[in-house]
Amino acid sequence: MSSATPHSDTPRVRRLPLAGVLRLGRPSDIWFKPALSVVVAVAPPNLTLLALGRLDLAMYTMAGSLCALYAHNRPYAARARALAWVVLGMVAGLGVGLVAASLTGSAVVLVTVGALVAAVQKTLCDATRIGPPGHVVLTFISSASLFAPQTLAQVPGHLALALATGAWAWLVGMAPGLLRPHGPERRATARALDTAAAYAENPRPQASGAAHAAVQAAWQTLLSAGTRSETRRALERLVVRAEVALAAPADADPDRLRAWARALRGTAPVPQAPDDDELLGVEIELAAPAHSVWRMLAPIAVRTALGCALAGYASLALGVGRPYWALVTAASLYQANVTLTWSRGVQRVVGNFVGVLVFAAVVPLAHLGPAALVLCCLAFNFGAEALIARNYWLGSICVTPMALLITEFAGHQEPGRLITERVMDTLVGALVGFVAAVAVTNRRAGDRVEQSLAAVERAREHTARLLAGPPPAPGALESARRALATALVDLRATVEAASGEWWQRALPQERVVRAERAGHRTLAATIRQHRTEGVRP
Repeated sequence: MSSATPHSDTPRVRRLPLAGVLRLGRPSDIWFKPALSVVVAVAPPNLTLLALGRLDLAMYTMAGSLCALYAHNRPYAARARALAWVVLGMVAGLGVGLVAASLTGSAVVLVTVGALVAAVQKTLCDATRIGPPGHVVLTFISSASLFAPQTLAQVPGHLALALATGAWAWLVGMAPGLLRPHGPERRATARALDTAAAYAENPRPQASGAAHAAVQAAWQTLLSAGTRSETRRALERLVVRAEVALAAPADADPDRLRAWARALRGTAPVPQAPDDDELLGVEIELAAPAHSVWRMLAPIAVRTALGCALAGYASLALGVGRPYWALVTAASLYQANVTLTWSRGVQRVVGNFVGVLVFAAVVPLAHLGPAALVLCCLAFNFGAEALIARNYWLGSICVTPMALLITEFAGHQEPGRLITERVMDTLVGALVGFVAAVAVTNRRAGDRVEQSLAAVERAREHTARLLAGPPPAPGALESARRALATALVDLRATVEAASGEWWQRALPQERVVRAERAGHRTLAATIRQHRTEGVRP
């Protein structure tokens, strides 16, 4: 008998939200880290150029310096690799832009190249899950470079500047590891403990997905941290405590979980949770299900390429002198589905409009001299990263005047014209970009839900067989339990992404609910079996 829930074949258009789009969230636990890092990475190169009277080269040094924005949530072993790839990706995108700018003056060709590069950057950043700020900073630099006056002979020197400042940004990103070598792992474990404590106090279905996702993120962080030191083993035992609380919330001690989380956020030694045999399967690779991530990202890549190209062409048709602003605006919109893309568009427009007003107020101060210009840009760099975690539009209030001031590095610009062009490009980019998101359908979103459902059902059946059979091999049940937890987290993320997509059949919501309930019951059963064998949470 099929467990599929009948649903309509009629494609649906979902309501676009307005309420809550601009609501401010809580600041990130480490909001100050990227904010301070980008200032430390940007200030020395820019001040050096200021002293040399060569602020016209600031775009190339900024390319490398802005790499300091990435990978702050990753353990330092993983961060070293991620930042290196970001620097290489930034230099590669800049190189494509500079070479194209030196070979052709056709704005249409340059916009086309920028759109294709933006699509590649979006796809790679999503596939590798590099995290904020994602492809937007890469696209901003590569698109701006397309319209920078350039000759082929100048390209190597400009790329060398970007590579040198990228190396400096790498050092800035790695420097905190000298003081707190396990900081990212401690923070991820603390978040898992806090969400588990909240779920134990109020085990609502709505909180279950967030709690399991936090625990899963903690495991992913620990598994990417390199050598299993004694500190990492202690953190693993604490994550197991969080898992136990999720599986049996009635028996958990929320106060104890929160006390552990508070200790992890300080500099005290890692609390020692009870030791048991639950870590036998900890080395399992918590990889995503076997479906192809490239197939999942294909519609978003097409949306990005099409939307960026059309936005740039529309900007050119309107006679705007900087079509890359419209291109970057379109590139910044694309999220996991149409509904989220709409929300980001509203945030971008509101943030940019307020940002140009801030620019109008600040530009007299910036025009006092080159030093004032550099200091204003540094202040907006800090403000953007300090505020953007609360809501994208709030960070955009600082990003917009910063981007406008960067154009002044090459020479004085007329403020009124800059403001007019920025407003026009924002509107064009947001409108055309959203139309492209609607036009390029993602009918595979429903297929991906079916694949995730099948993965959950397979993982649950495998775990249930181990529970019902003779005692399994050491670590087998633990590995099966974590595989099931991974599948459940992936299912919830897949359903949420598909729920905001247009032009698809209704999702099998009843089947999803049944699969999640059965999966969580099976997870709880694995904890009960541990207890009968003498393991205490």
